[in-house]
Formats: sequence, structure tokens, C-alpha cells
Amino acid sequence: MSSGTPAPFRLPEGFIATTPPTAAKAPPRPGEARLRTLAAATLMPGFTGTRMPGWIADALAAGVGSVCIYGTNLASPAQLATLAAQLRAASPTVLLALDEEGGDVTRLHYLTGSNQPGNAVLGRIDDTAATEASAAAIAAELVALGFNLNLAPDADVNSTAANPVIGVRSFGADAALVARHTAAFTSGLQRAGVAACAKHFPGHGGTATDSHLALPTIAVDAHTLRTRELVPFAAAIAAGTASIMTSHIMVPVLDAENPATFSRAILQDLLRGELGFTGAVITDALDMAGASAITGIQAAAVRALAAGADLLCLGSETSAERYAGILGAIVDAVYAGDLQAARLRDAARRVAVLGAAYRPRTAGSPVPAAITAGAVPDAAAITAAFDVGPAARAWLADPAAPLLIQVDSEANPAVGHVLWGPASARAAGTLKHADPSAKIALVGRGLDADHRIWQIADGLRADARTLIVVECGWPRGGADLVTFGASRTVSQALVGLLAPDPAGMPGRDRDTL
Repeated sequence: MSSGTPAPFRLPEGFIATTPPTAAKAPPRPGEARLRTLAAATLMPGFTGTRMPGWIADALAAGVGSVCIYGTNLASPAQLATLAAQLRAASPTVLLALDEEGGDVTRLHYLTGSNQPGNAVLGRIDDTAATEASAAAIAAELVALGFNLNLAPDADVNSTAANPVIGVRSFGADAALVARHTAAFTSGLQRAGVAACAKHFPGHGGTATDSHLALPTIAVDAHTLRTRELVPFAAAIAAGTASIMTSHIMVPVLDAENPATFSRAILQDLLRGELGFTGAVITDALDMAGASAITGIQAAAVRALAAGADLLCLGSETSAERYAGILGAIVDAVYAGDLQAARLRDAARRVAVLGAAYRPRTAGSPVPAAITAGAVPDAAAITAAFDVGPAARAWLADPAAPLLIQVDSEANPAVGHVLWGPASARAAGTLKHADPSAKIALVGRGLDADHRIWQIADGLRADARTLIVVECGWPRGGADLVTFGASRTVSQALVGLLAPDPAGMPGRDRDTL
């Protein structure tokens, strides 16, 4: 073989360059445009970032049923107002939604912590007028921003103390108490013009697994289910709740094969048939592991619609590609016979009815003052709801200067990264520069047996320090004081009880362990 320069390549005479042929676009199937419109009407995407993406604007123009805002979409109160205005301008009638439970789960106040006490504290106060007032105050804030669907209240009976995802989001462990406060919260929202959504049907309070991360099972008999889990949902329906959210949990006594979100026996036979609910059925986020870890979110969307869900929450990180894939999968399922067109039409109709019943108020028609005139619990009422044990009472009586040390605890995904505890009240200190004579309150939440707060407490007690442990979540045993919540409002009440003058607290440098 020659090692010289190769001869230049020449095209044959008469060669004409052409563009390679592309695959022909499949012609639209009969009725496809209408099916795509119906499918869009059943979807509730979220999105990433603090501005309205172009694909969300396109989805709104194409008739998407709802858009959901999450804490990660917030940068400031002014930015949230601008974002909500952009979304509302793009679609004056869309269901603009968020999870504003008040308390630990907040979206409006994601950056600072909620200005409401939260369900568990409200349940311990046990004044339904106060609960309704709290919901009405939340609704007034939502209305001012253009939101017309609140994915609240949490109607779960927290019968399992170690529940990792419900806890203080619940009004309590007693079904009758949860029922009356679920009804009151529902009325407070809806009288102010915001659609309520009781969740997580048929009841997530009896599980010890987080459905964000896995598929929980609630192993109860039919009698327990009907006399505990279902009681608050029946109360919500009687109060006229506009919507109900499904849970991604197994309930073998009702359906041994399908999670609730995908179960006709639960959504159709029980919820529609036995309980008589006629409003919109909304899924919990389908990107959660309990819904789509095995099948993927496209299959989950089709299964949920086929089972009887009407509006599909897609999750906080929906992308343009994911949204398009889900919409296409729903349409394809109709052509494949896996989803009846009549079921899709029914779902879209129920979403449209929900939107028509709760049209957003205009700037010139705020919530009437009479609706928001009730008294939201003040610091004294919140503090009275705390469970203060003997050691905590002795600590309070001790004249030594207080030192509040917040021990960080991992929040569940529903809560997210919201300021909580003394840190949210700018009253957390450290031992670094503390007076050795100071009395110490270690503050945490979700204090199970493996929480590091117990090791810290043991070390301090070994040094003969005066000490109490404060639980800002649902009590699991061992804490000296339990607040039943960690919102900014509850945390301020806690600081007011433990350290009335936090500015003079020794070792205070606004830190956590």
C-alpha cells in the first residue's frame, strides 16, 4: 500500500445532493385532537423554577386542568405574587392549586414558616370555630394571590405515633375529633371561595411508611376502617368538600391488589357508591414512589384515570417532556382500549365543574370581612395546647437563664425545607459560649429512639446540666414537653414560654446543632 498523499475524492458525474428522507409524521387519528384536550383537562403539573415556563404557558392555552405551586417555586413574597399573576393571566379560569395546610406544611410561607398553628395544635385546642377561622385566614391569603384550590385539609386519623409523613398534619388520633375539625376547616376554606381537598383517602394515618418513598399498607379490618379512617372523610363530604385526594397506600381489606389511587373498589365502589361523593377525585402526586416506582408515571396516570380519579397531580418536578409523555400515554390508552373515552370525558367534566364552582375572585372582590372575622388562636391558646410534663414544669420554675438549642431533624418530603423551631424565631443558641449555669432545652422533632438528640441529652446530663427535651412533632415518648407542631407561630409561642427574653439568652447565636 502506498504511503503517499491519497487522491482527492470526487463525486460521480451527474450526482445531485439531496436531503435524506425523514419519517413521515403519522396522520392524526380520528378524534385525537378532542382526546388531547380532554386529557389535558385532567392534569395538574408542577414545574421547577421561580418563573412560569413557556411549556406551562402552552399547557394553559391548551386547557390544562390545573397547575400546582410548590415551595421550591418561591424566592420571595413579591416573586410569588408575580408568578401567581402570570399564571392567572395566562388562564383566568384554571384551578391554581397548592398545599397550604397551615402549620408544618406550608407553601405560602415556605421561606419563613407558617403563620398558622397547624392541625395537631388546632385539634388539641378543640375549638371548631378557631379551626374554621384559621382556614378562612389561609383562604384570604390564597384568594388575594389568585389561588382557588387548596390541597387541604389533612383528614387522616394519626393512629400510629411513628407515622413518618402524617403526624402533626393530622388533627389528632381520635376519629370524631378529626372529623369535626376536618369539616370546620373545609367550611372555612370554601366559604371564602377556595375549594377544599380532604386527604389522603381512605386514610394514611395508620401507616408507618412514607408513600413518597415506598408503598405503605394499612392492615386494618373493615370495622376499624369504617369507624376510624373513613369517619373524617364522611364528615368532609357532609360539609360539602369540593374534592378529595387519594393516597398511594395498600388497603387489603378493600383491595388486595391495587393501591387506593388505582383501585376501582376504593374510588368507585366505596367513595362514589357507599359514601356518595360527587365532587372531583384528585390523586396525590404521581411521581411518588408509592404510585410510580414500579410502573412509571405514564402508566400510573392511565391506571388512576381508569380507576376513577379525575385530576392527576404530577408532582413538583414535572418537565415539558414528562408532561407531553403523560398526555400522549392517556390518549394512546383510549385508542388501545385500556381507558374508556367515557371515563376520560367524565373526569374532564368533573374538573370543569370544580373550576366553575370556584372561579377566582377578582381584585375588586376580596373575601368578605365577616368570613375572616373569627379569632385565630393566639400564643396563649397555642401554649395551653402543649403537653408540659413534670420535668418541664420544674425547668420553667428554675430561675436560671434559659438556653434553647435546636437539634436539626430531617423533615419528610411533604414538609420540605421550611424554617421551624427556635431558629424560625431567631432564638436558637449553641453551647459554644454558653454560661455553664444556664438551663438547657434541646428542641427537635420526629424524636424516635435513634434520634441523636438523646445522645446529646445523655452527655449533658452526665455533666450535671439542667436539661429538658422538647418535641416539636407528634409525641413518640421520652420528651419532657411536646408542642404538636413546628410552624413559626407555634415556635414563637414556644420561645415565649421557655425564653421570654431571647435577646438576652446566653449562648444565643441563631444556630442549630
